[in-house]
Amino acid sequence: MYDRIYNFSAGPSMLPVAVLEKSRDELMNYQGSGMSVMEMSHRSKVYDVIIKEAEALLREVMNIPDNYKVLFLQGGASMQFASVPMNLLKTGVADYIVTGQFSGKAYKEAQKYSDKINLAATTKEENFTRIPRQEELKLTPNADYVHICFNNTIFGTKWDYIPDTGDVPLVADMSSCILSEPVDVSRFGLIYAGAQKNVAPAGLTIVIVREDLLRDDLPAYVPTVASYKVMAENESMYNTPPCWPIYICKLVLEWIKEIGGLDAMKAMNEKKAKILYDCLDSSKLFKNPVVPNCRSMMNATFRAEDDEINAKFVKEATANGMQNLKGHRSVGGMRASIYNAMPYEGVEKLVDFIKKFEAENI
Repeated sequence: MYDRIYNFSAGPSMLPVAVLEKSRDELMNYQGSGMSVMEMSHRSKVYDVIIKEAEALLREVMNIPDNYKVLFLQGGASMQFASVPMNLLKTGVADYIVTGQFSGKAYKEAQKYSDKINLAATTKEENFTRIPRQEELKLTPNADYVHICFNNTIFGTKWDYIPDTGDVPLVADMSSCILSEPVDVSRFGLIYAGAQKNVAPAGLTIVIVREDLLRDDLPAYVPTVASYKVMAENESMYNTPPCWPIYICKLVLEWIKEIGGLDAMKAMNEKKAKILYDCLDSSKLFKNPVVPNCRSMMNATFRAEDDEINAKFVKEATANGMQNLKGHRSVGGMRASIYNAMPYEGVEKLVDFIKKFEAENI
């Protein structure tokens, strides 16, 4: 029906066709309002219903406890690299576990706000091919928080366990895996996620923060718009929120609920990841470098030893309707991002193409 490719981009990424169709149908006249969601005031009654429904659905789908606030913000995960230390540092001590590029950026950003930011663990020397084990974590007792990136988009790894941080709040960047499977929100003090991979178009950032971490006594240099408490008190409406992405977020959450929630979403994602990793594990041409138990369901990296073969694969895959498979410039090779909206048929087509390409080039 549509002349669409299979888009393996790491983000912004695919949206469910059902969501795109519904937004298309409501584009010009949202539910009899006579205008598009893109045009309406965020203070209007009709938009107030949209944002409140989006929050209620997120709470339901993720089973978010009542003592957590949900914030719809802007600035992406990169803004949260600064907002987290600005809001949570009290003693100035925080632990960062660096498992890839974005957790590394968060660690570097936090050092602008304190000289007591600790590197609690990293797998950099192993080219980030695994997640450190609990016993490797050099955690600081009574730190203000511990920060991790739950899924590492560039290197294709994911935390296969939730680290035990005791009474110290655990902060997680879940930009590339939020809503991909059930997660026990109560194990975290704060979760944040840029929405452009699994939730909505670029422009929306979701923050889920435990109420006891909201503070009045922030340093004077903290911008008002970066205060979690101010944003919570104003129900994400202190300033104009990213209205359209929040609306799409609501539609995506309706779609997830309709297909059976996060348990069903996890089963679908595991099925997609399995056929791709099984193919790579049996390949004589391509290899996935990640330790198996640390492999991401969302981002599968692979490469041949010959960079010319990698470039040829990307070119021919593009010609066959599978785009954005080129790996990040810091890693090379290929990366297939198979987020929630990627249909099984897309991964199946990629697997068939890998096998065909290998037969022709080995």
